[in-house]
Amino acid sequence: MGRFGATEIILIAVVLLLLFGGKKIPELMKGLGSGIKEFKDATKEENSKKDNTENKSE
Repeated sequence: MGRFGATEIILIAVVLLLLFGGKKIPELMKGLGSGIKEFKDATKEENSKKDNTENKSE
């Protein structure tokens, strides 16, 4: 039950296509990608702030 096989991935893709339609899926993926990018940028920014404060205290 840990891994997805080809059948499960195809089934999920078909369900998504039926639910959202062919035109909505690229928009959803674009939004998801930009959200992930913003999250990564925010975590990098937070880590650099944390590193700067640690370096100043030494």
